[in-house]
Amino acid sequence: MKPAELKQEMSAELDRILHFWMNHTVDPVHGGFHGRVECDLTTDPSAPKGLVLNARILWTFSRAYRNDPQPRYLEMAERALAYIERVFRDPEYGGYYWLVAPDGSPIQSKKMTYGHAFYLYGAAEYILASGRTELLPLTEELFALVERSFDPIRSGYVEAFARNWTEEGDLRLGDQDPNDKKSMNTHLHVLEAYTQYYRVRPTPVLAERLRRILTDMLERIIDPATGHFSLFFDEDWHVKSNLISYGHDIEGSWLLMEAAHVLGDAELKDRAAQAALRMADASLVRGVDSDGAMMWDGNMEGILDSDKHWWVQAEAVVGFVNAWQMSGEARFWDAAIGCWRFIRSHLITPSGEWYWKTDRSGRPSHAEGLVNMWKCPYHNARACFEIIERL
Repeated sequence: MKPAELKQEMSAELDRILHFWMNHTVDPVHGGFHGRVECDLTTDPSAPKGLVLNARILWTFSRAYRNDPQPRYLEMAERALAYIERVFRDPEYGGYYWLVAPDGSPIQSKKMTYGHAFYLYGAAEYILASGRTELLPLTEELFALVERSFDPIRSGYVEAFARNWTEEGDLRLGDQDPNDKKSMNTHLHVLEAYTQYYRVRPTPVLAERLRRILTDMLERIIDPATGHFSLFFDEDWHVKSNLISYGHDIEGSWLLMEAAHVLGDAELKDRAAQAALRMADASLVRGVDSDGAMMWDGNMEGILDSDKHWWVQAEAVVGFVNAWQMSGEARFWDAAIGCWRFIRSHLITPSGEWYWKTDRSGRPSHAEGLVNMWKCPYHNARACFEIIERL
């Protein structure tokens, strides 16, 4: 497959994804968007609604409007923004709830750094798309909320606080995560949010913070022995897990490059480029199956979970195209195309969204539905945006 063909196919796929979200996810009863849509397109009116899902919808449709200024895209973004402000904002203690019931009452009122970072990411993109600079105070507020989590002694960002900003006992993003103070995942998405915010408001304070978190990623979170991310840490940066998340590795490889590019620091660009290529290589060698898809996780002894998740494949296409553009090595282009072909054959549903995952043989799972608090249009739509722009 040639670059022009991949660009054309992913452009058509972007249209399908965006139309699915516009046609099947708007909640006319409670406002905002449905918390869950099943694979048969039925909705669950009792499903909770997550800050991350709504922030990612805000980002996706703001970016869509910047790509193609259709009024309906901006309306979707504005719906997400208005719903977050109306329902998720904590009027008593500040910040934003993590999870709410369909009626808007908080279910999990803890203040997650990850959630605030994603809202900043979406709000910054919305300003770029709409030109509404009067919303800059909102992004300044969100930046300050994320910075409340900064560890001034050891560097890095702690995972969460309680609703009233005291110490929180449950720091986990999900039930499957260990209850550790710091994680790769949160740092990766703070990096992503600050990179986008820097495009809107490149202040010296933000530049210092973005440089610091990029340096922490390069020096503390990437394992120098393996080229993979370490996933969980205590507050002193002692590694607490030997798992490898192949999807986060390949996603991180291109996000590191993006952050260094936005900062314009030649030394950091060089360091990030070396790290990105090493991570792409490690992900390709250890994480990609014979059918072209990237598997879920493993360790240095081998694969532990061979399921093939939708977002991992989306990030693999971008990450391998990025590595090909940097290195000129055909194996990275071939890896991107192999993964896209798997997506096309096994993940794209008749309705336009993607299945949550398949097993190793390519059989899709219906258990998680097409929309839930984590299943969003951000990874797959973003892969389309990136390929359209890059090629």
